[in-house]
Parts: sequence; structure tokens; C-alpha cells
Amino acid sequence: MLEFCLHVLIMSAIFGIAAVSLNLQAGTGGLLNFGQIALFGIGAYAVAILTRAGLPWPAALLAGMGAAALGGFAIGRLGRDLAAEYWALATLAVAELVRLVALNEDWLTGGPQGIGGIAGLFPGLDGMSRALATLALAALLLLGTALAARRLGQTQFGRVLRLMRENPDLATALGHDIVACKVKVLAIGGAMAGLAGGLYTLYLAFIGPDQLLPFETFLIWTMVVLGGLGNVAGAVVGALLVTALYAGIPFLKDVVALPSDLTGSLRVFAIGSIVLAVLMLKPQGLVPERLRRFHAQRP
Repeated sequence: MLEFCLHVLIMSAIFGIAAVSLNLQAGTGGLLNFGQIALFGIGAYAVAILTRAGLPWPAALLAGMGAAALGGFAIGRLGRDLAAEYWALATLAVAELVRLVALNEDWLTGGPQGIGGIAGLFPGLDGMSRALATLALAALLLLGTALAARRLGQTQFGRVLRLMRENPDLATALGHDIVACKVKVLAIGGAMAGLAGGLYTLYLAFIGPDQLLPFETFLIWTMVVLGGLGNVAGAVVGALLVTALYAGIPFLKDVVALPSDLTGSLRVFAIGSIVLAVLMLKPQGLVPERLRRFHAQRP
């Protein structure tokens, strides 16, 4: 049971990083990125390929972040002339394109079998010690990512992102380069998503195309919406709740007589029901965004 709890906490931390990344793009910048799993996957496969080539995992992790940042930059440039709705569809297409490349380019990605046999994190440790060390690393990286995203949101750039989210025409009229802001936040968010993907690969010592399905983007969006768009703490809370729910549902068959093949459907139903309930009862999420108000002083 302790091993299972550690696994849930590690996965919560990993997907917490991915949720913070998406929250920066969608919650702060208002960008409907339905291709978040593509950035996650770029980082994951980059780390897998480089570690298999003999590169130490810290260096591979940094390289994976760089590759995902370049992916975010490319997606941002792709949508420079598209309306928000069409750009959202384009990001979904990019995510599927990344998955198909991973599925078909056997020479690079291992094809349908994926890439296994990765050394992973802390090879000198085993058992409980390795799990605790991995949890400590994942929690530390999540904390660093969350603090960086929070600090970024408090800067001038963060205020421009919120203005772009609320009124892009006003942001343009005030002289802000909207396209440059989109590209920058997608590159930063891409690096964070690549970090999550790389850590995911190193923890599981495997990555395959079946882990890059559009449903994974739906899960990350669920974490952000459930926690509260625009709030870094909300993204972390949402990641913990959704991951725990997703991992715990299979145990229901030990309590209630349910066919094992209903587990996947039950997961989707339960998560979808909770999201609908939160949207109806707390539309701004469990941890709503708190905007700082500035009052002009009279002379």
C-alpha cells in the first residue's frame, strides 16, 4: 500500500508540472492549447533517445526541455495568423502528428513497441529508497516549476499575458506584440511540459505512442480546470486529485462486483462527472484565481 501511495504522489508531481505548464498557457495567457501532450511527448522521447545513447539523465532532461521549448516555439509561430478557435484545432492536429511520428518511425522511436530499457533515475538505489528519492526529486522540480510560473505571472510579461487573455485588441492597441507573447509563453510552457515528459520517461523507464493519446491532453486540461484556471496552486491541487482518482478507481472492483473491462469507461465517467459538478458549483475551480487590484491614489 505504501508503494502505491508513493507511486500516486510521484505521478501527481509529474503531471502537476504538466498542469502548471498548461495553466501558464491557458490560464494566464488564454491560449487554447489542445496539443499539450505533444510538448510532453517531445520531451519524453528526447530523454528516452538520449539516455539510450548514453547521455546522463540530468543532461538528457535539460535537452528534452530544450526540444519541447522548440516545439512550443514552432506551435506558436504556426498560429500567428490563425484565429483562436482554428489555432486550437491546429494544436490538436500537431499532437496527433507527433503521436503518428512516434508510432511509425521505428528507427528513432521504436514504433508501436516504444522505447524501453531506459536506465531511469537513481540506478544505484532500489526498492523503497529509489521511490523516496524519485518522489523527492519530482516534488522539488514541481516546487521549482510552480514558483517560476507564479513569479512569471507577477512580472510585466505576466500582466501582458492576462491583458491578452481578457482583451487582445486592447493589448495590441497598447503596443504589445501579441504573436511574440504567444510564442514566448508557449516556449516557456513547452520547456515545463518537456520536463514533465522527461521525468515521466525516467520514472517508468519506458515511453510509447499509446501514452500520447488525445485523452492525456484531456486529463491535463481536467487538472487545470478542476483546480482553477489562472492559479498555479489550483493546477497542483487539480493534478493531485485527478491522479489519485484515476489511480484509485481500479480498486473499486475489489469493493463492488464490477467487470474488469469497465475500468477505463468508469475512469472517464467519474472524471467527467466531477468536472461537470465543479463547473456547476464552482465555475472558477476549487482554487480560483486571485487578481491583484491596483488603486490609483488621488493627488
